[in-house]
Amino acid sequence: MAANYTEADIRSLDWREHIRMRPGMYIGKLGDGSSPDDGIYILLKEAVDNAIDEHVMGHGKEVRIDIDDHGRVEVRDFGRGIPLGKLHDCAAKINTGAKYDSEAFKKSVGLNGVGIKAVNALSGFFEIQSWREGLTKALEFSKGELTVDMKNPRRDAEPDGTRLAFEIDRTIFPDKTKFRDATVARMCRYYSYLNPALTAVFNGTKFRSKDGLLDLLREEMRSEPLYPPIHLSGKDIEVAFTHSAESGEEYHSFVNGQNTSQGGTHLAAFREALVQVVRGFFKKQYDPADIRAGIEAAVSVRIVEPVFESQTKTKLGSAAMEPDGESLRTFIGNFLKTNLDNYLHKHPQAAEALGKRIQAAERERKELKGVQKMARERARQAKVHNRKLRDCRVRFDSKHKRRDESTLFITEGDSASGSITKSRDVETQAVFSLRGKPLNTFGLPRKIVYENEEFALLQAALNIEDGIEALRYRRVVIATDADVDGMHIRLLLLTFFLQFFPELIRDGHLFILQTPLFRVRSRKETIYCYDEDEKRAALEKLGKNAEITRFKGLGEISPDEFGFMIGPDMRLDPVVYQEGGGVRELLAFYMGKNTPERQDYIIGNLREDVDKQVA
Repeated sequence: MAANYTEADIRSLDWREHIRMRPGMYIGKLGDGSSPDDGIYILLKEAVDNAIDEHVMGHGKEVRIDIDDHGRVEVRDFGRGIPLGKLHDCAAKINTGAKYDSEAFKKSVGLNGVGIKAVNALSGFFEIQSWREGLTKALEFSKGELTVDMKNPRRDAEPDGTRLAFEIDRTIFPDKTKFRDATVARMCRYYSYLNPALTAVFNGTKFRSKDGLLDLLREEMRSEPLYPPIHLSGKDIEVAFTHSAESGEEYHSFVNGQNTSQGGTHLAAFREALVQVVRGFFKKQYDPADIRAGIEAAVSVRIVEPVFESQTKTKLGSAAMEPDGESLRTFIGNFLKTNLDNYLHKHPQAAEALGKRIQAAERERKELKGVQKMARERARQAKVHNRKLRDCRVRFDSKHKRRDESTLFITEGDSASGSITKSRDVETQAVFSLRGKPLNTFGLPRKIVYENEEFALLQAALNIEDGIEALRYRRVVIATDADVDGMHIRLLLLTFFLQFFPELIRDGHLFILQTPLFRVRSRKETIYCYDEDEKRAALEKLGKNAEITRFKGLGEISPDEFGFMIGPDMRLDPVVYQEGGGVRELLAFYMGKNTPERQDYIIGNLREDVDKQVA
């Protein structure tokens, strides 16, 4: 019998209730801070972006960000300061802000007056303070509700500007949520790259850039450039790019200072325009893939009233530079047609290096054709019967309501895969079993990897040979033993994915499975412990006579016990892709052929600690 549908079923939420009930609509995922796209960084960015917008309009050259050990955030700028009489409206009245008037904030990221209100609603403590012309006023809130109201401004000699302070509401975010210094520092570096006249100060450390996107490219490149980066800038646009010997494409794209990690119309326009200009310069119809093979580029544009595809603003959907103006595609195309063509004519060495890189990519692509044909045939056979794969029913490339739960566990050996296979959810969890240690792919051409049967089968299982658009599993989980061999296999797999499928990591699909090191049990209770601290806590709870079992491998864990370890509460560490040259150097050190240097490092850092040793 259908339930009655009456007027009582209709309710209106005020702005606080709506944000708190549906936080994902405003800040994306409620992660614990381990991933750069977790919601707490969106909150921080909303607080900082207002200071950046003031700076862009010519007010304030410094923004200070302080985050203490308890997670309390303070952001102080030295702009004009919010008008004191509008402090409450800006913090707690939805769709209120200065950015609707494009004359006041012509090319801002936040146009909808929601950002600071979301920070307020999702914070257990929130304070906003403004200084203007020798006066100051402050308000305090909790979960969006006003708690302390300074009704009348008071005199204060502090410089003009705005201060925001907040502590996230721990009833909404996961228990272990915290800001990671490295992620915040990276945000500050990006702010400085995009605003060379700005100094960003995070917990006392200053970030400042002289050459903008050129500095970004120099610092973030994973490989040696084949020619000095080309740096072009004009009104509302800046680009920097070069090529390396790598086979992929690396882009850093921005709109009005917002890092559009998922690209959008501006990045598509740049990629298209680059091909057209290069073809015109060399007077050859090169394949677009050959022109862009190995490119590392940064693209920044400023436009009026950008339209993003979500509140978190990671992908641009706008098509015009100005309302009713020329298209963004036309604007970027004309800019590159003039400036890049001129640059290549004035710098023949760079043009020659670019031409050689394109020709090398063309040769490599043609050489790969035969190998790819063989790999595709093997992949077709693997799809019929991939003996390494124990598949699940629900996959990420379907429209099933549980598609986001789809997971592939990559295990070492039959014993570990057997335990996981017996305890998995056959609807959403698949298992791929490795045959010992996979090939070390560091420095190897793609041709060799295509010919490797194990990686061919893994690519077929994931369906990523031609890109990750048709990826079959939302989560790819490396599940290896916590011993030396297990760690080595983990490194070999990470090396493979980093070199040939970095987008899998960049888009947040790769994880490491945490499994317990110890089982502590008494007659009444069993506790699984993932580190020494948890083991000590378990012993305190169950008594020192409790039985302690040290798990040396996944195969030692019975299927019954494994059930909860890969259940809804399983512990997964996301593999976070930090753009930058450090990745290449790190792989070269650990996976390259520098045996003496690596041996010296290991010997120099060896230490005995029986209690903390992880065999």
